[in-house]
Parts: sequence; structure tokens; C-alpha cells
Amino acid sequence: MVRILGAGSLAARALVFMSARPFSPQAADKAQYAANTASAVNTLQGQWYDDVDGLWNSTGWWNSANLLTTLADFALDAASDAEKSELSSVFANTFTNAQKVAQTASKVVNAAGLVTSTYSKMPLTFNLTGRAEFNGFAGFINTFYDDEGWWALAWIRAFDVTGTAAYLAMAESIFADMQTGTQPAACGGGIWWSKDHTYKNAIANELYLSVAASLANRATDAKARAQYLQIAASQWAWFKASGMINSQGTINDGLAIQADGTCVNNNQTVWSYNQGVVLGGLVELHRAQAAAASNGTADASLIPAAAAIANAAIAKLSTAGILHESCEAGGGNCGGDGPTFKGVFLRNLHYLQQEPTLDAATAGAFKAYILQNANSIWNTDRVAGSNQLGLVWSGPPTAGGAPTAATHGSAMDCLVAAIAAAAA
Repeated sequence: MVRILGAGSLAARALVFMSARPFSPQAADKAQYAANTASAVNTLQGQWYDDVDGLWNSTGWWNSANLLTTLADFALDAASDAEKSELSSVFANTFTNAQKVAQTASKVVNAAGLVTSTYSKMPLTFNLTGRAEFNGFAGFINTFYDDEGWWALAWIRAFDVTGTAAYLAMAESIFADMQTGTQPAACGGGIWWSKDHTYKNAIANELYLSVAASLANRATDAKARAQYLQIAASQWAWFKASGMINSQGTINDGLAIQADGTCVNNNQTVWSYNQGVVLGGLVELHRAQAAAASNGTADASLIPAAAAIANAAIAKLSTAGILHESCEAGGGNCGGDGPTFKGVFLRNLHYLQQEPTLDAATAGAFKAYILQNANSIWNTDRVAGSNQLGLVWSGPPTAGGAPTAATHGSAMDCLVAAIAAAAA
């Protein structure tokens, strides 16, 4: 059952007063970006959110974690108390119901290095005692460590909005399972992509860094915070020396394990999300280390390192100032996973752009880039009437296929980033 926000619902009352307007090319008005983003939230929830399973139709399990994160960021950056209350009910519903969905997961990588994730929902069956025989991804844990990392970050952001202790506890529980991915050791460190131990890729390892660093800033126990901080610092030291960051300063998809056990950059596609998660992870690590600076653990190189990766990614992946994924070329199809990638980059660029220690010139350049992409999305990549947002941010909204919850949510990440950037 898809949840429709009727006229009497709290979300409808909170959002309907905020009229959506076109962006002017030089627009930098927080209220204008917030109004349009609120309209996009209403579209996302009204057209794709399923109350029964707490997930979003037309997209997959890990993409739904990202949609939850996007909503949490919106609540943190722009929402009124009434809007936050409605989004809190979405968080609670997803927290309860999503992990009950009976499903299996599989992932394959094509010749272009694009992952296709398949989540097959299964009929829920019960044994003679009335107990469900298949409980889905209970605790938001499955066989892929990257999936787990996305959900851990989602519950961390939901905790930031609501203060709900169970969300933070869930993130810590998920991270404990991610830690099992460090064994058996290979490539000198890091975690595996999945529990079959066949691939060490950038995204799983960036998520491991980001979740650890985020928990170092939020765990209630001082000893646990110190442990998370140590893990995050060690993970970054390994990652930057792993070879995944290439000579252009961008990040390839992962490592190839040689016959002698050594590992080298596999030179696979530079996807935008691999340039993104690391930015947020480094911002969180910087903040955690700054809080522990009395112990002499602050690393002044973290924010400049993040800025260098962000600048390299923008140079590599932008055309006329608009972010594009390589799978979009020639009207191509980015599958079920690729549509989420660009939003992940803009979300984390937003976190970096808001970091007070980032130099002013770089922060200003990132602000201009965020606003340019947000303006393009709303003016050229939006279906008139429904406000659905498509895959290609330079438009039209039907390029690469009709909008889905994934394309829409990814574009929303940029709109949310624009709210914060416009206020800076």
C-alpha cells in the first residue's frame, strides 16, 4: 500500500503552504530552495513510499536507506517543527517495518563496472509455532557490507533529527557486523564488499570510515567513542595508501588482488558516489579528532584532503558545471543502482561545504557548484505537474528512462544541499 499524503495529513498541512517556484539562474534564497525541496518531499512520499514495508517503491533496499538519509538531512536543514514531526513518523515506520520484509539480495558487476543490485521479496511463511521462517534483513544486516553501511548512516542521521536512542543503538549494532568484514585480512587492511570475501571496493571501505567516524562523534560511552575514533583514523590511513585514489586524485571502484596477494587499483569506473562518501567521512573524522585534540590526535590534513578529492571529482564528472554519471552518456541507462550515485556525492559535498575550517574560497566554489546543479534540476529535470525529478540533471526528466524514487531522491539530495549552501 503506497502512502498518499491526503489533505488532512500532517505532512500535507506542513508542506502545502510552501509553493514550488522556478529557480532563477542566480537564485541563492534559502526559502526558495526549501519550498521547492518540500514539494519534492511531498512527491516522494505521496507517489513512492509504502507504509506497509517502510520502503520506497521503484527502487531497492540500499537506495531506500539513502532516501531516509535525504529526508533526515532535509529535516535538519530546513523543516519546521510540524514537518519534523511527520518525518519522524516515517523514520519510526521504516525502522519497525523495513527489517521485517522477507527478501534476498544479490549483486553483479557488468563490464563497465556498474553494480546491479537485485532484491527479491519473498512470500512471508510461518512454521507450525507461528514463527516467521524468513525474517528478511533483521537488524538491517545482510550479506553486503555496503548495504549495512548505508543503513547505519541513515539511522545516525535519523538520530540527529529525533534523538531516538534506538536509532543510534541500531547504527552501532550494524557497525559491529561491518567489523567482521575485516577478516580474513587482505590488501593490508580495510573490509570486504560482501561476506563471500571476493572484492575490496571503495564504497564499502568509505562507508566503514564514515560510520566509524560518525559514531565517534555520537556514541554515549566515552570508551566506545575512543574506539570508533581509532578505527576511523586507521581506516583512513589505510584507504589513502591503498591505491584506490588514482593519479588524477579521483577514486576508482576498488582493488584487484594479485596472485601474490598484493593489491592494486583496478582502474574501474570513477563513480560519483565513490568520490562522495569519503568527504563526509573525513568531515566527521576531523570533528572527532578536533574534540580529542587535547590528546594530540588532530590531523590538519583531513579537510584539505577532502577538498582535493571533491575538486578532482567535479573536474572529472561535470559538463558545463553540471554533474553527470558516465552511464548517462548517449541516453544510457544507469540501472537500479546508478541513479542514486550523484545524490550521494552532492550530499557529502554539502557536509564538506558547511565545514567551518574549509577555506573560504573553496567553500564559495562548492556553494556555486551546488546551486548551479540545484537550479538545473528544478528548471530542466522536473516533470511539470508531478514534480518528479529525473536521472540527468541537465534534463530532460525522461532522459535515461522515467523518474523513479532513486532518481528523484538523488536530485533531492542536491536540493537539500542547496538549502544549506544558500544560507551560508
